Amino acid sequence: MAKMYFLALVAPDEINKQVLKWKTLMKERFDCMVALRSPAHITLIPPFWMDETLEARLQKKMNKFSKTVTPFEIFLNNFGSFKPRVIFVDVSSNLNLLQLHHQLIDSLIEEGAFPIETDERPFHPHVTIATRDLQKKSFREAWEIFKEKRYRASWLANGISLLRHNQKNWDVIFTSQFSN
Repeated sequence: MAKMYFLALVAPDEINKQVLKWKTLMKERFDCMVALRSPAHITLIPPFWMDETLEARLQKKMNKFSKTVTPFEIFLNNFGSFKPRVIFVDVSSNLNLLQLHHQLIDSLIEEGAFPIETDERPFHPHVTIATRDLQKKSFREAWEIFKEKRYRASWLANGISLLRHNQKNWDVIFTSQFSN
């Protein structure tokens, strides 16, 4: 049976707790709930439908790929937006992250077994606070809360997580570890 999946760098608990406070604020003030359905993360491969019989094969491929990657720092720096519906914690430009993204896509497409395609949109790593359920008419008011706010944090990216949609939320079902 086909299920929906995506691959991401999932933030550690302390960052997730802070981001959850902002997501909760967005729910209370603007009725935004979509972002609450997943842990704080940076999407590497956006959601795709895949037969769940391929899960084990994908996990094996993720493990093999991750052994070629060295852990690296992710730096969060203030906030950004994709007008008129998305507000996020911005991720500082990072060559390691860009290389990881491109190499992961190439590796999975090369395998040929997974329904993953190259995304035509440029890769803009971010941690979402509010997304498609933020009403256009509320965007300006919501952005006022975050546009001048300062936030800095970092974490050591040390693995790629596979998330599966359970009809309601996104669950981390597997994480491959980078090499030491």
